Amino acid sequence: MKLQTYFKASAAPAALGLALLAQPAMAQVATEAEETAAPVVPSEAIVVTGSRISNPNLELASPVSVVSSDDLELAQTNVAEEFLRELPSAVPSVGSAVNNGNGGSSFVNLRGIGSTRNLVLLDGRRFTPADTTGRVDLNNIPLAVIERTEILTGGASTTYGADAIGGVVNFVTKTDFEGLEATASQQITEEGDGSVFRADVTIGANFDDGRGNAVLSIGYQNQDAVYQGDRGFSLFNIGSFSGNPSGSSNAIPAVIVGPTPEGFGQLTDDGQGYVDGVFDRPFNFNPFNIFLTPFERFNVYGSANYEVSDAVEVFTQAAFSKNTVSTIIAPGGSFFNTYQVNLNNPFMPDQLAQAFCDGLELTAAECTAGRNTQFGATLADGTANPDYVEISTSVRRRTPEAGSRTSDFTTTLFNLVGGLRGDITDSIGWEVSGGYGESERIQRQGGFARFDRLQQSLIAIPDGAGGVQCSDPSGGCAPINLFGPLGDLGSQEAIDYVFNLTQQVITQASLTQAQAIIDGDLGFGISASPISFALGAEYRKYTATRLSDEASQTPGAVVGGGGAAPDINGSYNVKDFFAEVAIPVIEDSFVRDLTLEAGGRYSDYSTAGGEFTWKVGGTLTPIDGITYRGNYQRSSRAPNIGELFTPVVTQLSNLAVDPCAGTNPVGNAALTAACVSQIVAGGATQAFAQSRIGNILQPAAGQINITTGGNPDVGVETATTWTVGAVFEPMYNLSFTIDYFNIKVEDAITTPTVNDLVGGCYDAPSADNPFCSLIVRSAATGGLDGSPNEVPGLLLSLSNLGTIKTDGIDVSLRYRTSLTDDIGFRFSTDGTWTNRNEFQATPTSVNRECVSYYSVNCSSIQPEFVFNTRATFSFYDELDVSLLWRYLDGVEFEPLQRAESGDAFVGTLPEGTGPVAGQEVDFNTIPAESYFDLSLRWLATENFEFVFTVQNLLDNKPTIVGSDIGSTAYNSGNIYPSTYDALGRRYAAAVKLRF
Repeated sequence: MKLQTYFKASAAPAALGLALLAQPAMAQVATEAEETAAPVVPSEAIVVTGSRISNPNLELASPVSVVSSDDLELAQTNVAEEFLRELPSAVPSVGSAVNNGNGGSSFVNLRGIGSTRNLVLLDGRRFTPADTTGRVDLNNIPLAVIERTEILTGGASTTYGADAIGGVVNFVTKTDFEGLEATASQQITEEGDGSVFRADVTIGANFDDGRGNAVLSIGYQNQDAVYQGDRGFSLFNIGSFSGNPSGSSNAIPAVIVGPTPEGFGQLTDDGQGYVDGVFDRPFNFNPFNIFLTPFERFNVYGSANYEVSDAVEVFTQAAFSKNTVSTIIAPGGSFFNTYQVNLNNPFMPDQLAQAFCDGLELTAAECTAGRNTQFGATLADGTANPDYVEISTSVRRRTPEAGSRTSDFTTTLFNLVGGLRGDITDSIGWEVSGGYGESERIQRQGGFARFDRLQQSLIAIPDGAGGVQCSDPSGGCAPINLFGPLGDLGSQEAIDYVFNLTQQVITQASLTQAQAIIDGDLGFGISASPISFALGAEYRKYTATRLSDEASQTPGAVVGGGGAAPDINGSYNVKDFFAEVAIPVIEDSFVRDLTLEAGGRYSDYSTAGGEFTWKVGGTLTPIDGITYRGNYQRSSRAPNIGELFTPVVTQLSNLAVDPCAGTNPVGNAALTAACVSQIVAGGATQAFAQSRIGNILQPAAGQINITTGGNPDVGVETATTWTVGAVFEPMYNLSFTIDYFNIKVEDAITTPTVNDLVGGCYDAPSADNPFCSLIVRSAATGGLDGSPNEVPGLLLSLSNLGTIKTDGIDVSLRYRTSLTDDIGFRFSTDGTWTNRNEFQATPTSVNRECVSYYSVNCSSIQPEFVFNTRATFSFYDELDVSLLWRYLDGVEFEPLQRAESGDAFVGTLPEGTGPVAGQEVDFNTIPAESYFDLSLRWLATENFEFVFTVQNLLDNKPTIVGSDIGSTAYNSGNIYPSTYDALGRRYAAAVKLRF
């Protein structure tokens, strides 16, 4: 994106800032006379993000950046998350490139301190939240009517209330649109997939001699999936630490974990044999997963304003959106649950049956009798069957015969705003407004097994006629064959009975808000310019619920569905009182200008009590063309509904290397003691736990269980944020800004990272280490994976014990000129150097640095340097040729995690890794990356415009690092698809009609 920095160093540069900001849809070439003419100060007062004061001459102490609609048009952006994640000041959050971990919404993460620590506004007002976290789903922002997007990165709690610690994204709509504008666009990758179609129609008109204006916009968008199997670098799953073909131990043929002499093994490909102590055919789940989530959206936006009299104006705004985001993950199966399996199951291979007999230490006679009995647990006369043997084991079998697992998230949202505004005096205005919004997100899951039905289907016995039947045929049970080869899962009736069921979770959220503001200037001041001020009151009420069907909220009931989704019901309200003042101290004296700012806000939360935030700042212009600015703020964030009221549940996270797996503990008494105590804590006997040492498998698919949830006792987190910088304007058409930012969050609402516990325990393992007591292993396998109702895994508690620190420098350069009478040139560059982003979950946890690093602890990647640069040539007022260069600095495997798990793979990729086999790789580093987008925009006639864009012009392929070095959401398909382009070269074309 071409990111334009919005600044106001004086009255004249203020107008320049607006002129650069509000470029027309077709860029015009300025003549030499126009460039040297004195700019005109707008007569209408404006409100800039970061302050409630409306004043056309206000000098802002806080740096605000702007992305114009012109930028989005050149880039052919369809969803707000697409351009926000590429801002130098942001880190990719959940969006269209996140598949396994996408909850149906897209978010923004400013400064990399968490998507819950920034606000998303529409015309300066809060928008309807998406879920229990209070975050705004960017899929619902109507880009067709967005005039510009203002981004303030840094504390803004004094101006907007809680949650604005990391900053504010304010989408500003077109309020005076007149005419008809219809746009249609089509995008597609060079591979022929990832089709995106979008169409918008916007109509607006002034009426009653210009006293009123109304705008209506209707839009539709449809986006197709891109599968990981359609890209060579992601066709095969690759282990980050081995470099070998990898995947899941929930495989085909099935993997058996206990009780056998070796503790685990795998069936042969034909399903007729079994090899104990061997696991060498993991399931490659990559081809089934996706890099681009399917997305369909209908949206309607309307606004109107009318001057009832010279002193009163009525305004209204309404937004409606219905969208569906779909995620597609690999076929399900029996996964890591512990099942009861009968020894006389006709599907069970004889070799496996013998291994069970040996593991259970049955005599030959007992084994033969148990294998050959024709009955279940009871005989035909109802008495107990003395020969019947039932085994407790984990049969890990993938079930592609039942299809992929899907989740369709359908969100319906509306947001209504209405209010009155007017003038008290010529220089003081007032505004009273209210708003209400609701969102409902319905998640429908398909392709997942139900545990109770799968368990019932696994107890299969001979039917006496050469066939197989369920021992308990109630409910339509049909026997399933988890021991069979690919294609032999059992009858369609069995597949339908176990898998063809739908789970549903409904999440609802609402926001009621009202505010009253008086702002303007006092008509007098210390210097020639008057003192400006704003004061007001605000009320907000949030409600959120999550309602799940019985299977979804029951731990372990849905096999392979991750953690349960128990019901949530919560609400809170907050009453705010705030005031701001801007005082011009010196004008046209020994310095050109000196202005001071101050503000304060008192917030009364129904859940967290009272909180006071404040800010001070100022700007100094010693001479024309140079302005220094700085501000200091104390911000805060109250816990959201999810953090307060979400029940504690077991979920999934990533860990590739388990210190207790394999032969690691053998011969290490301290490590063995810690591992054994954790297996015992899971419910095993001391003797059995000891027997698992040396036989524990690495986490399946690099995923482990974690147990976490809300905490009703968490309180407000506080932050201090400050910036200091300068604006340089040596000439009318050239500007440069530089700003240092510093954010420190204390009493942060956080949970420890995976490696906080893993490193804290196994760096000094013992049964008495308090970190080790927060790890509970499977009583059946000794691993950290398994059914969520059986294996708690890592206990990650939510608390106010965290600390977050980040700082760095933002720079921006703008230049525009006329090369000839017919050729113009515009250049812009924006960059961020992030010095650090440190996170400490508790006082005893590691103070973890994540800038320039990737791992399971650092989730989304934040490079040290990020720059966006755009150069545009304009020819004859008809044609724009624009090139965008986006630079990402190199990153590497997190040193602390590297010390714990060892180096990632370095060397030549072996056979079996698909098209990338034979490549020399180093999974410990991702080199710097540069992306180029080329855009052409042609104003064919006054009413017709055509835009053609080639994204990723050089078709850069992402650097592969394997599949289990990072978190599930962001490390997918052997790469980081939210940060690095996975789709390849893409073409986008759009036509626009204006009347």
